[in-house]
Amino acid sequence: MDSPIFTSTQMRGTEQVAFASGVDVEALMNQAGAGVAQAIAKFFPHPGKCIVFSGKGHNAGDALVAAECFRRRGWKIEVRLAFKESDCSELMRKKLDALRRARSEIRDAITSGSGDTGVTLVELWAEVGDHLSAEQDAIAAEAYLGTASRTIILDGLLGLGAKPPLRDPVRMACRHINQLREKKKAYVVAVDLPTGLDGDSGETDPDCVVADFTVTIGFAKHGLLADNALVGLIEVVSLPDLKPGKATPNELLASANSLGPLLPRRKFGAYKNQFGRIGVVAGSKGFIGAALMTAQGALRAGAGLVEVFVPEEIYPIVAASAPQESMVKPVQTYRDLLDEKIDIWALGPGLGKSRGAEILNLIEDAEQPMVVDADGLNVLSEKIDILKQCRGPRLLTPHPGEMKRLFDFAKMSRAHAARNFCEQYPIALLLKGSRTIVCERSRPLSYNSTGNPGMASGGMGDVLTGVCAGLVGQGLSLYDAARVGAWVCGRAAEMSIFQSGQSEESLLSRDVLNHLGNAFNELHNSPV
Repeated sequence: MDSPIFTSTQMRGTEQVAFASGVDVEALMNQAGAGVAQAIAKFFPHPGKCIVFSGKGHNAGDALVAAECFRRRGWKIEVRLAFKESDCSELMRKKLDALRRARSEIRDAITSGSGDTGVTLVELWAEVGDHLSAEQDAIAAEAYLGTASRTIILDGLLGLGAKPPLRDPVRMACRHINQLREKKKAYVVAVDLPTGLDGDSGETDPDCVVADFTVTIGFAKHGLLADNALVGLIEVVSLPDLKPGKATPNELLASANSLGPLLPRRKFGAYKNQFGRIGVVAGSKGFIGAALMTAQGALRAGAGLVEVFVPEEIYPIVAASAPQESMVKPVQTYRDLLDEKIDIWALGPGLGKSRGAEILNLIEDAEQPMVVDADGLNVLSEKIDILKQCRGPRLLTPHPGEMKRLFDFAKMSRAHAARNFCEQYPIALLLKGSRTIVCERSRPLSYNSTGNPGMASGGMGDVLTGVCAGLVGQGLSLYDAARVGAWVCGRAAEMSIFQSGQSEESLLSRDVLNHLGNAFNELHNSPV
């Protein structure tokens, strides 16, 4: 199911209902911790080092359970305590003891290294009165990071109920986490939410943990979806004993197990005309790659047929370079395309604005569904009101700069801007960004949960345009095609980096294309 977006009050109420019905607190903690470990294993399947920064409550207990799961898989574990053990909750101490029993002796990582026992305990709270010097801190970092190629840090300091400002010893622990992330390139995983972030408002302390991943428990929290860059990728650990209630939510976090049913298995006797004839209107002199990547995106998303319409002056180049599975046709005027037998249009990438009037005419008068991106949006911004009278449904896919040209949202949040825009215009909207938003009038606002900063490069939007068009061709609504398209493109990018050796610097749109099949398979194989 999709994850509804909860406030801290709603989350506590859901937990209390579960406890009142007989659900055991420790059992819930064990499920949560195991879920955290499972979520992280998608990105780090091979053993490395895991450093747990532990608070004193149930959030720390969740992190310690996750660490025990990692230990059993061969990871080396270090626990850094922010408080004296005597100040910690009984359940947290129980989980710490479970880790303690797994090692032969306690060693101080700063003076003795991480050792070979698999588990190391460091009492971080003891450093509050006498902070480490920069040199000592560097030695300490080397001692417990060593030479492991993959080191993750679990932020288990504070849970949902805590709010800024931070105070020592937690503040100092957050600073240590951020230093290790910056200087030692460790990956930071926040358990439930980054310490220092308000789970309701999204406001942050200056020393808030900067997370690469946030594995949130039960349901997504409002504060995680605020316009900030400290949360990273969001994974939700669903707990069967926590029920969301029957009310229809206004906001959702899209998940694999909710999107998978939108793509049923094809019937054995299926044929190409059942999966859409996609018309790609893209490319111009100097921008032929945009047309090619859009076409490949549609093909990789399952389109039955793809036709690429390009200006005559670039036809020979595109025809020689286009995917063999597509058809390339020269265009004298875009107005002629209104007579083409196309099921879905993908319009905009690399078009330029020299034929703006023709492009506007096609956007307004084409009866088929249309995905509009890039220069299609730039042309549209000069006459935005035609969206109120288009003859067919439209999905707009702007990045933040294009959105500003379409709609002056001043100091509104991205979510508020998306809602306002869709109230004014009868369209579906996919607003790209670090947390892509999909919006349509009278539908829940949907946040995407996949992707990474490596996607901030040319061609990614072209691929997404083609993927969305290909999905619409198979019968998905514009809203659902946008949600699935954003998810699979983001997941393909993640797979390229964490499973195929790419980096945030080296990731290319072709890598996303090459991993779309794996991303779709993950959707198909996700439990409902």
